[in-house]
Amino acid sequence: MLDHLDVVTLSRLQFALTALYHFLFVPLTLGLALLLAIMESVYVMTGREVWRDAVKFWGTLFGINFVMGVATGVTMEFQFGTNWAYYSHYVGDIFGVPLAIEGLMAFFLEATFVGLFFFGWNRLTKVQHLIVTWCVALGSNFSALWILVANAWMSNPVGATFNPQTMRMELSSFMEVLFNPVAQSKFVHTVSAGYVTGSIFMMSIGAWYILRQRHVDIARRSLTVAASFGLASALSVVVLGDESGYTAGENQKMKIAAIEAMWETEPAPASFTLFGFPNMKTKTTEYEITVPYVLGLIATRSLDKPVEGIKPLVLRNEERIRAGLPAYKWISEQGGKPNAAVPAELDRSMKDLGYALLLKRVRPDIENASPAEISAAAHSTIPDVPVLFWSFRIMVALGFYFIALFAVAFYLSSRRKCGRPWFLRLCMFSLPLPWIAAELGWIVAEYGRQPWIIDGVMPTFLGVSGVPASNVAASLAAFVIFYTALAVVDVALLVKYIRKGPKGADAHEPLAGPLPEAQPAYDVSR
Repeated sequence: MLDHLDVVTLSRLQFALTALYHFLFVPLTLGLALLLAIMESVYVMTGREVWRDAVKFWGTLFGINFVMGVATGVTMEFQFGTNWAYYSHYVGDIFGVPLAIEGLMAFFLEATFVGLFFFGWNRLTKVQHLIVTWCVALGSNFSALWILVANAWMSNPVGATFNPQTMRMELSSFMEVLFNPVAQSKFVHTVSAGYVTGSIFMMSIGAWYILRQRHVDIARRSLTVAASFGLASALSVVVLGDESGYTAGENQKMKIAAIEAMWETEPAPASFTLFGFPNMKTKTTEYEITVPYVLGLIATRSLDKPVEGIKPLVLRNEERIRAGLPAYKWISEQGGKPNAAVPAELDRSMKDLGYALLLKRVRPDIENASPAEISAAAHSTIPDVPVLFWSFRIMVALGFYFIALFAVAFYLSSRRKCGRPWFLRLCMFSLPLPWIAAELGWIVAEYGRQPWIIDGVMPTFLGVSGVPASNVAASLAAFVIFYTALAVVDVALLVKYIRKGPKGADAHEPLAGPLPEAQPAYDVSR
């Protein structure tokens, strides 16, 4: 049992690290792809070569990041076969469909047009190359869509039924999987966060050039486009994040309760905990500061619906564990009758089978579990409250900071005052913040689902492969070394080409004299 638990922990850690590494590259790819399409559209409309030079420069940085994203993303899918073999067997019919579509349609589309983007400048007309660039942007978004459809199904497993004869989940409605409300909210929230990342990246590099008085013509234009696009994106992140909170309140009540460190059910509408220190031992939140009504409005969009607390949800999960035991007992007795029909009286119990499987971590003969063991299994459905509580609040605080930053950038750009040194330094210092916010968002989404690999259907510890813990530890070490090397190479290449700067007419020596505050060179109409 100890060896099995070690395999679970190591497998979870390996997938978490590879996902977090991969997500360093995804948001920038999403953001830069659409910014490239916008800037090239301006080039086609105005015919000014400075916009062409800008697209080529940012396109080089996009290409470096795109390659690294591919290298880190492919290995993640391999882990479903190496580390999570039983998970792949159990839900491969559903989970594999969007991943296959992503690879065959979205990724191939994106990869094909990325090649045309880099090598088609002198072989395609302006309009043809513009279409290619927009296809790159659309391909990036389509890739994110299908990945998030698959991921959202793990949080809200709709359009699938359990077949007790095959002991697998089977697809019953592809359209339900595709139009899963969790998938829709995840997609728009995630891509908007990517747009924010791309915008801050462009603003930061542009600010660095202006401070050093290099490539000012391109830098000012880039900063203005990024400020406008980033402001709209940052506002979208907050609005669409509210939608994610609502869907989670409908489908993942324990996650919402853990994020808010809400131990008891409050009278509606529930208050939002602005600050506090959740204590997992005493199951209380110390020194909490609350804002009335806010959580009720976010999670239920009403003033009369309560938001359930952690303790009542644990009691409900305890009931569901007991309710699922008859279904498990019946399945165990059907070993020699694979074609036996499920009795009608067990239909409800089948829906709670996943909760009964939580007992597998306690004992193999779960039908003989004691009340204390059932209670312990129910309490295992509580995720790590302090981690979720603080990850969510830091992420939200950064989201509002981005809105303020882009608003200031938009105002100064419109007044032709974006050359203020304090503002330019603020942009530069803000460079790592969108990645921190994105990683925290991923932690909230994935860590908040624990102990489920498929919410309410399959506990995480049951999905691992039957391999020695030493094998997983060795591959984990190899992944850390390899991915760290890739990250170093990525940063080194980005720094190299940023220092080198854009090519073309604007790639001149540093300007002499003070920063040209009132130059209209950043005007996108020129």
